[in-house]
Amino acid sequence: MDTAVATGFEDKFVEVEGLSIRYMEDGSGPAVVLFHGASLGSSADVFRRTIGPLAAAGFRVIAFDFPGFGLSDYCEDGSVGLKKRTTLGLMDALGLEKAALVGHSQAGNVAVALGLEQPQRVSHIIVLGTGSLLPPLEGGAGKREDAVVQRMDQRMAQVEPGIEDTRKLLEATLFHHELITDAELELRHSRSVGRNFEAFVARNEARAKLSPKGGGGGTPLWQRLTQLTMPLLLIFGREDRARAAERCALLLELEPGLDLHMAEGCKHLVPWDAADLVQDLAVPFLRG
Repeated sequence: MDTAVATGFEDKFVEVEGLSIRYMEDGSGPAVVLFHGASLGSSADVFRRTIGPLAAAGFRVIAFDFPGFGLSDYCEDGSVGLKKRTTLGLMDALGLEKAALVGHSQAGNVAVALGLEQPQRVSHIIVLGTGSLLPPLEGGAGKREDAVVQRMDQRMAQVEPGIEDTRKLLEATLFHHELITDAELELRHSRSVGRNFEAFVARNEARAKLSPKGGGGGTPLWQRLTQLTMPLLLIFGREDRARAAERCALLLELEPGLDLHMAEGCKHLVPWDAADLVQDLAVPFLRG
């Protein structure tokens, strides 16, 4: 496994929805836009192992921080609606008529929602470890464990983490702990404190008020995956939380035509644990 991570990407900024949005980019060719997740410390930096290889394969690769994350402006709104508007606004600002979307963790929902609502703007979709795009097991197992993860997020929002807390949080989502170098830890920690922690607290408080029991109407997105008109690739870690491997198997039983892959030795942080597999699968998929 290649454990090196590129650090030479320039931080760029563009105004979207009245907010300063930070992004990194590399390469030229068809556009690929990368979405990070919503856990504490998440940012475009999760894709530093992904940007270079995809750019070298002939793509214009862009990873950005959603509002309230990383180096983008502070924002308490963590809704999918704002993330969709931010994505489209960023694409417009950068002159991207159409792009492939890659969503990690909760952001897989953003990619799928945009694919369903704005198919003319989306060429391909790659989902990395989005548990809410998997069906619950019999008796609601899996769905209940996803709710446990949400409660853990709420507990994390009580006290700003120290650097060892950040290490423990990374270890909980990463199979290959050797990837947590001092530089990686310091970078992740810098994205977990200060205004980013304040925004994380505000988002969790808002979510708790809106839906204390995690309810919601409408057809789950996992039941709409086959409605997408563009190619879809799904990659999950076999050792990921909330019984992801069992739920992936169930999804394939229900929808055997889906292009779904399991990464061995991989937890939730798929862009780190399975960086080589993501590249090996994504490049031919995007070219096709």
